[in-house]
Amino acid sequence: MPLSEHEQRLLEQIERALYAEDPKFASTVRGGRLRKPTRRRRLQGVAVFLVGLVLLVVGVAVPQLWLASAFPVLSVVGFLAMLGGAVLAVTSVGSPGKGTPAGETEPDKNGFTGRMEERFRRRFEQE
Repeated sequence: MPLSEHEQRLLEQIERALYAEDPKFASTVRGGRLRKPTRRRRLQGVAVFLVGLVLLVVGVAVPQLWLASAFPVLSVVGFLAMLGGAVLAVTSVGSPGKGTPAGETEPDKNGFTGRMEERFRRRFEQE
């Protein structure tokens, strides 16, 4: 159920008051969408993942590397490297890109989510 005009105005007033009172808190609460990882970051993640996969296989295949003949240490390290590589390839952390100010992202109008947001807005503007 969409907000009435009066409720929208009240919400906008509350937002403006929050920004005026504590802009740092407002920017952290506002947040932003997760950014797509860069190509370089994806390649690094894939490389770390592959190194982890090799460590995992070698750790299982060579029993001399096991700790106390029962625990494959190298395999565990390989698994953790694979996990880290996957996280590195999928996520994007750190400073935002050069084109957008901190905390703000430009909506992707051509992507799937951008199209869905546009449809959502049009649907509620008609009612």
